[in-house]
Amino acid sequence: MTVGRDERALTDELPDEGLFSAGGVRAAVSLLVSRVRGGDLGSLPVAVGLVVIWTVFQLLNPVFLSSENLVLLTMQCAAIGTIALGVVLLLLLGEIDLSVGSVSGLAAAVLAVSFVQLQWPLILALAAAVAIGCLVGLLYGYLFTRFGVPSFVITLAGLLGFLGLQLWVLGDTGSIAIPYDSWIVQFAQQAYLPPWASYAVVVLSVGAFAWTLVRRARRRAAANLASQSYLEIGVRTGTLLVFLVAATWYLNLDRGVGAMFLLFLALVVVMNFLLTRTRWGRAVYAVGGSVEAARRAGIRVDRIYLSVFMLCSTLAAVGGILAAARLGSANQSSGAGDTNLNAIAAAVIGGASLFGGRGSAFSALLGIIVIQSISSGLTLLSFDSSVQFMITGVVLVLAVIVDSISRRTRAATGRA
Repeated sequence: MTVGRDERALTDELPDEGLFSAGGVRAAVSLLVSRVRGGDLGSLPVAVGLVVIWTVFQLLNPVFLSSENLVLLTMQCAAIGTIALGVVLLLLLGEIDLSVGSVSGLAAAVLAVSFVQLQWPLILALAAAVAIGCLVGLLYGYLFTRFGVPSFVITLAGLLGFLGLQLWVLGDTGSIAIPYDSWIVQFAQQAYLPPWASYAVVVLSVGAFAWTLVRRARRRAAANLASQSYLEIGVRTGTLLVFLVAATWYLNLDRGVGAMFLLFLALVVVMNFLLTRTRWGRAVYAVGGSVEAARRAGIRVDRIYLSVFMLCSTLAAVGGILAAARLGSANQSSGAGDTNLNAIAAAVIGGASLFGGRGSAFSALLGIIVIQSISSGLTLLSFDSSVQFMITGVVLVLAVIVDSISRRTRAATGRA
């Protein structure tokens, strides 16, 4: 069950007088405990794990939670987090893409070659790089739906094939520098929101969040269903506003909120809206829960698979573009190394189930923050990258174990 679906279910089961009424708090606590016992953990394990990670690293090195390091951490999250967002979509269907790293590297190579060597306009070069990702997803979706080839096999072949294509596109040079004065590099390396703009984004975002809650409460009230009280909406909105203002203020003590990180957050919010508020999103969860049941309900399953494969590869291409812009070049190692593994690990660690049907767009955000926090903390402690790989592997295994136990508990208690 996703974070958003958990919240809706919790509200639906509260008494009519609301969360902040006489028995509302006790009812909410009781429901939360029952859901945890029933295996509906939501994002709780990730949140607890993140608090533990941040506490340990802060105690070992006080620089870890400094505004300077947190600004750097947020910028490091953007590229891989965007790739992980696409992986989350496929995991919701119970499928996997092992080639997101290679696709991101290919997109970076296409951008560099078309913009630097072929002298295309930057907008056209960016469009070509994104189009490559979209075409790759279209190919995957066609092979999967037309011939029934498992996604593991298709994308494993793509990992090798598109890595070779990336090397061919780069040619003998092997590395192409993207001009520092181009706006894409400036966007990734030097673009930070001025303080007034960052606070304006916070206020507008919280205002939009409050509007959606009020609109939903009115619809439920009109249908004679239990809905959130305006007091509860005010408290939730106010809490979110205080948290975001405090976080923005702390980041503004250094360089502020990076434009590239803001783009990543915008992608997460948009994808969360599509998954939770549209017919397409409900179909994705339905297919991930049971393909046959979704087909019998009239859902065009093949179209859902095709669209998700295309979105996954497109987001991988966007992530590759951001990574290349952040580095200022595209080379043979673009998308290689731990890019592939970190993107998939972030999706799983963030709460997307390997079994399909459970997770949310925010799984990518939570997961990549966990991975980058581990990387940043170990770097500050001067640990070798080998230690980072081992610790990330342990965290990944723990996340899968929690997911497996949660799934068994839900099955034993008869929960969906």
